[in-house]
Amino acid sequence: MLFLLIVSVLILSAFLIVLPPLWRKHPLAKTDQDQRNIAIARQRLAELKEQLQAGALSQALYDEQLADLEQALSDDLDIEPSVQSSSQGRWMALVLVFAIPVVAGSLYWVLGNYQSLSQVDQLATSAPPMNGESAAKLQEQAQQLEQMKKMVAGLAERLEKQPDDALGWTMLGRSYKYLQQYPKAVEAFERAYKLLGEQPEIMLLYADALAFANNEQLVGKPAELVFKALAMEPDNVTGLWLGGMVKAQTGDFSAAMSLWKKLEALLPPGSDAHQEIQGLLAKLATQMPEGAVAQAESKTAKTASIEVQVNLAPELQKSADPSDTVFIYAQALSGPKMPLAIVRKQVSELPLSVNLSDAMAMMPNMKLSNFEQVKLLARISKAGDATQQPGDLIGVIEQVALTDKTPHKIVINKQIK
Repeated sequence: MLFLLIVSVLILSAFLIVLPPLWRKHPLAKTDQDQRNIAIARQRLAELKEQLQAGALSQALYDEQLADLEQALSDDLDIEPSVQSSSQGRWMALVLVFAIPVVAGSLYWVLGNYQSLSQVDQLATSAPPMNGESAAKLQEQAQQLEQMKKMVAGLAERLEKQPDDALGWTMLGRSYKYLQQYPKAVEAFERAYKLLGEQPEIMLLYADALAFANNEQLVGKPAELVFKALAMEPDNVTGLWLGGMVKAQTGDFSAAMSLWKKLEALLPPGSDAHQEIQGLLAKLATQMPEGAVAQAESKTAKTASIEVQVNLAPELQKSADPSDTVFIYAQALSGPKMPLAIVRKQVSELPLSVNLSDAMAMMPNMKLSNFEQVKLLARISKAGDATQQPGDLIGVIEQVALTDKTPHKIVINKQIK
């Protein structure tokens, strides 16, 4: 009988909402309508301010929409209301009072199943109740999500008119990723990547979005972006995380362990991220052949380093801006030109001293400790690209022994043609 009680309460509630306006006769006051228009305008103004602060609207678009809002409010306040309810609502109220229960009961008699009433009663009495606080929290989260979707849509619309806003595309990509709209996130990060070039943060965001859009698979384009970013920033936490995932997905567990061991050393001990990476390392160890774990750990423990001092030749001082990027790195004497260790600085920091070590390696099998001799380079790039370009300024030491622990001085004294 709980079902019938619930139905009765719902019908009564509906009557309390619907019938009073139909039964009463009163004019629609102009002041009431004006107050509603003003309240709507205030709400819209608050939304515009939020979108401006979040970057979803430029100042020009904000000013334009604010002017439209003020004009619309002015027009609304000039409207003279002429609508008022009549006595016709009273007979409609009487019809509803009798018609709703009769029609509902008839339909249930024809289409319903009275045997299921007991099941409904059981479910109603056994289901855990949702308290007011939980319901309010869910409603608040739903409202916040809907508000964010509106802001993201507004940002996307603005970027179609301002396609050169790299920061806007980055923000849009992050927003789409949060909303789990991964294909759209890929498109946004791709636009940002084309505008900003090879910046580690953008490359890693782009790679991560590509992976999520492809069932979290990093092989291919994502892996290429990840290791390019690691070449520029060997201690990048996100890059090390994704790099380890790439190696684990391709079955190179030893390389994955080396990257994640390095990441483990960079994370704050006891933090959630530190505990998570330790769990992954333990799981990874169970998938490696017997003895391979110790071998990988011994490779990680074996380190090498070179101290390098870098300066810019006086005759080239005017050819470089203080904000230009300086890459200091070591290469193998033969074979791939991939940096064995690399540091990124700025011209404003010259002269400077750095210590190149295995911790700055891009790949676990391409690091200083795997070679007896290396080539040292220091290069100034106006574009900030890790790839050598015409116009870059460079200094080179052709051959250095890893056993030589004295500081090695590089003078940047040539321009690449």
